[in-house]
Amino acid sequence: MTRGLYPGPVLLLLLLLLCLLHGSEETCPSMCLCVSDTVSCSSTGLSKLPLSLPSFSVTLDVSHNQISWLGPGSFNKMPRLENLRMAHNQLSSLGHGVFQNASGLRLLDLSSNKLQVVEQHYFQGLWRLEELLLFNNKIAQVEAGTLTGLSSLKKAYFSLNQITHFPFFSIQDHSHPFLTMLDLSSNRMTRLQWEDVKALPGLVQRGLYLHNNSLICDCSMYSVFWHWDLRGYDSMKDFADEHTCSIFGDPRASIRFLQHNRFFHNCTVEKPVSQPVTVLLSNVLVSEGERVRLDCQTSLSSTDLSFTWLSPSKGYITQTSINDTLISLFANGTLEIQAAKVNDSGLYVCTALDIKQALNATREVNVTVLLPAGESFNTGYTTLLGCAVTMIFILIYLYMTPCRCSCCKQPKPPVIPIATYDPSTLTSVFSPSVRDQHKIQVNKHVAFMEPMLSEEGAEWTPES
Repeated sequence: MTRGLYPGPVLLLLLLLLCLLHGSEETCPSMCLCVSDTVSCSSTGLSKLPLSLPSFSVTLDVSHNQISWLGPGSFNKMPRLENLRMAHNQLSSLGHGVFQNASGLRLLDLSSNKLQVVEQHYFQGLWRLEELLLFNNKIAQVEAGTLTGLSSLKKAYFSLNQITHFPFFSIQDHSHPFLTMLDLSSNRMTRLQWEDVKALPGLVQRGLYLHNNSLICDCSMYSVFWHWDLRGYDSMKDFADEHTCSIFGDPRASIRFLQHNRFFHNCTVEKPVSQPVTVLLSNVLVSEGERVRLDCQTSLSSTDLSFTWLSPSKGYITQTSINDTLISLFANGTLEIQAAKVNDSGLYVCTALDIKQALNATREVNVTVLLPAGESFNTGYTTLLGCAVTMIFILIYLYMTPCRCSCCKQPKPPVIPIATYDPSTLTSVFSPSVRDQHKIQVNKHVAFMEPMLSEEGAEWTPES
């Protein structure tokens, strides 16, 4: 009867352990490697995400797998997730709500998948996203609202796809103030809305890559690229040989228009491109502590403009964001620095925005702050002084050196008196003739002993 009582408690204990193991959300999947705040499930043959992933994960790497589908809320149990790497999988589309409750994402890598259309709902809610990698897919279309809401976006890579059109008009200075890299190289774009391209914020134009496309040669295209090449944009310098266009749309008649521009001799470069007032690149040299005023003169003539400065040390500066008493931004766009410092040196970019006409223009000023120069020396005076001092030392050496000739009498060395012993001069202390002298030298007794060397010179012998 007592034996029948044991299975009950043992069974309850086993069920309790199973429940605890099943309910643990912090367990690292067996096929993954969990280190600190990083979970790596790369190259493990996954066809779908693991059911349970640690909620403390900041970085999740599931690249080089066979994942082809992501369900709604796939990452809603990972509130700290910031970096998601899903490159080299089989994703062809993303459903609604995939990144629900994953607004902390800063890096999203979906490169080398099979995406064909980037729909506008894909990245909803990812307002903190800074880097988006979509290169090496099969993307042929990017919907107009795809990048809407990505206000923190800094870099977007769409290269190595099949894109024929891109919604440049959806990128505005106020909607994407931090976007500095837009890579659309190696696609299939033939004609672009060049007016929309020229209306892009200055920082986006500087980081826009369009090489290795199927562009058709025309004056509008050449005008834009000529402008960028004049300003020394990296996209033009680093990929000069890859900027080609086809004459009359014939791929076999392709030219490198930056090196061979004879085809465009009849093109009239627009004034906003060719006039120095628009390509405003200037250098300012000031000493430390001086007041600096940087104007924002652009080609826009409207009186209703808003201005934004990008400084190397303070970041973005607007009239509403200034919290430094040493910097002022006036209504006409002029930026004033009360006392310039060495760390204020660098490139200052001003963007003037006309919201009514949806136009903007930029001005760049390269500021160099120099340390105060020290007192200058009179080179002629110091040279003359040095020569005079040298002559004085030479004369001292020639005429005031000690005389070493034979005619000069050398001073005799001082004679040190040597006491000698003469027995005849000594009298006995008992002699009456020296009694008076003996009285003077009271309590003083002097004894003289003259040591004598023996013939061998080895011992001291007293004289008898």
